Amino acid sequence: MESVNENKMGVMDVRKLLVSMSIPMMLSMLVQALYNIVDSMFVSYIEIPGVANAGEKALAALGLAFPAQNLMIAVATGTGVGVNALLSKSLGEKNFERANKTALNAVFLALLSYAVFALGGGFFSRAFFDLQTHEEIIASYGADYLFICTVFSFGLFGQVVFEKLLQSTGRTFYTMLTQGTGAVANIILDPLFIFTFNMGVAGAALATVIGQILAACLGLVLNLRKNDELRLTFKRFRPDGFIIKRIYAVGAPSILMASIGSVMTVGMNQILTAFTSTAVAVFNVYFKLQSFVFMPVFGLNNGMVPIVAYNYGARRPERISGTIRWSVVIAVSIMLVGLAAFEFFPGLLLGIFNASPDMLLIGQTALRIIGTHFLLAGFDIICSSVFQALGHGVLSLITAVMRQLVVLLPAAWLLSRAGGLSAVWWAFPVAELASLICCVIFLRRLYQREIRPMMNASESACEAAGDGV
Repeated sequence: MESVNENKMGVMDVRKLLVSMSIPMMLSMLVQALYNIVDSMFVSYIEIPGVANAGEKALAALGLAFPAQNLMIAVATGTGVGVNALLSKSLGEKNFERANKTALNAVFLALLSYAVFALGGGFFSRAFFDLQTHEEIIASYGADYLFICTVFSFGLFGQVVFEKLLQSTGRTFYTMLTQGTGAVANIILDPLFIFTFNMGVAGAALATVIGQILAACLGLVLNLRKNDELRLTFKRFRPDGFIIKRIYAVGAPSILMASIGSVMTVGMNQILTAFTSTAVAVFNVYFKLQSFVFMPVFGLNNGMVPIVAYNYGARRPERISGTIRWSVVIAVSIMLVGLAAFEFFPGLLLGIFNASPDMLLIGQTALRIIGTHFLLAGFDIICSSVFQALGHGVLSLITAVMRQLVVLLPAAWLLSRAGGLSAVWWAFPVAELASLICCVIFLRRLYQREIRPMMNASESACEAAGDGV
């Protein structure tokens, strides 16, 4: 009777469970990556009379906007990681009251985060770009784009929190629906706003936020109607300091880890701007293209984390180990496909973004060099998510700091001085190797200290049961 009533994360075959929970998320992430590429692709075709390479300047503006936009995403998804881990663990422990309180506090935190970014973006979007570039057209493009993305970011925060609630209870199919809805809306609206209504970069931003708002609305409806393990009613609701602290015990390192990406991007943009704005456009294109490789792995993570967290709470180490092993195999396989694409078809990939001869010259070299770090990145991403699922988000933070600040930026700066622009890109595989070393050390330590003792306890219990018989 216990197995009948238990969540599938505790009883289904690990391989089948991982696939069933991850495939919908991987597909939705692929759609998400597709609309990111389409977004930049349309922007690259913007033409302005009297402005040479207007499309490349628009791409550069989006590249300079990315750190601020990424910070917003980092807060949303990082908080979601903490919610996911605590909520799944609570369900594994059969603590349904805490699970429901976690869900309500998650929605509260999403609204609070939106208010902060809406105020910041509303007042400081232009100042943010004036600090990064002296080209008026790039600053103007970027400020318009960032203003819209922040002031209307309630869709982003709502979409992420409602998706995390669905993921935490194993309903990943519905998250595919919400993300797919937002992505399809964005793809349809992009050309309409950018070209038909002649809104340019601002049109791309407007299409993005409308897609996010639609996804958030659908996520809310699905949680209310389909997620019967949670009750989203705010009657007599009060923020719970203990639960919020538990959420950010795991989520804060994830936020900081993703925020480090913003610092890294600002630093890389400054290094690349010293050469040419085309290099910044190439860097932005790289991020769009690599998202098509990394997003399925992130979807795999979204399916893996609740499984690991649930079985950690239920004290089932063999299911934890099995989930980790299969996740690594799948992630590295995905990254192998991405590596092949970057090595053999860089010109074709850049051509999607209306690349000029200069952009092709810089970009082909960049993609081939950066692509070499993909295989290492697949393993590192899985390890970071395992650390978070087991409640050790600080370990993920350490590996991220090692990769993106301690190693990447100094290496990029030194290589730019020693070998010029083409040498800068080697900083990525160098930094990923440093992260790999950290991940191996941390994963081995966690296995010895937490997973192995659970296995020993399980074996002892079985032996005791056998002796009793």
